[in-house]
Amino acid sequence: MSEESDKNGKQVIARAAEVLRALEKSRVGMSLAQLARETDLPRTTVHRLVNALEAQQLVQNAHDGIKLGPALARMAAAAHTDFVTIARPAVEALGRRTRETVDVSVYRNLHAISVDQYASDQELRVVSAVGTAFPAHCTALGKAILAQLPDEFLLKAVSLNLEARTRQTLTTREALLEDIAQTQRRGYALDIEEHARGVCGIGVCFKTGHSDFYAISLAVPALRFEDESASLIAALLKCKAEIDSLL
Repeated sequence: MSEESDKNGKQVIARAAEVLRALEKSRVGMSLAQLARETDLPRTTVHRLVNALEAQQLVQNAHDGIKLGPALARMAAAAHTDFVTIARPAVEALGRRTRETVDVSVYRNLHAISVDQYASDQELRVVSAVGTAFPAHCTALGKAILAQLPDEFLLKAVSLNLEARTRQTLTTREALLEDIAQTQRRGYALDIEEHARGVCGIGVCFKTGHSDFYAISLAVPALRFEDESASLIAALLKCKAEIDSLL
């Protein structure tokens, strides 16, 4: 009986997850009939699931149909707030391992906004103030995020004016899209003196909650970057794997 109950419990959870995923994909509210078609579940089953989820505020029955509920929004907000806390041990380990500055940023309006930093302890180092807004098109943080955006948002981002910060900045739509394609293939973004002369960066992206993109990067003086890039990339990817496992 216990095995049967366990099986039934897992089935209920799986079906509830199907309902939530169907609602996640929809920009407007859905009817019971639409949910039944989308999930390939009987309408009576969908009705019972919706009632149970609504009681927990995981869905809501609005005037234009069934939608995701406020409890999910609170969970997403908690994930946003906690990303820096979750990532901090791995960020500190990365900083100690490489002795380079580690920046953590969140994507806002075509910029990567710095929200945390572990500063290098070396005499020659790259340090910027927390709260700095980095242009997405010419930084490792920003390009790592752009590479994860849905196509419609990416095309909008690269169609705007691409300010030249240095002679290395990619200022054409075609060049930036090619760079982003390379980022997608290799799993990390590079900034080779594109944002500031004498400064290089390597960045990776994380998606949390329902809409937030975070990035972590190493900011490295160009004088050290070429000789140490392989080990720095390996260390950053190890950090990403550690944080992904926690998320």
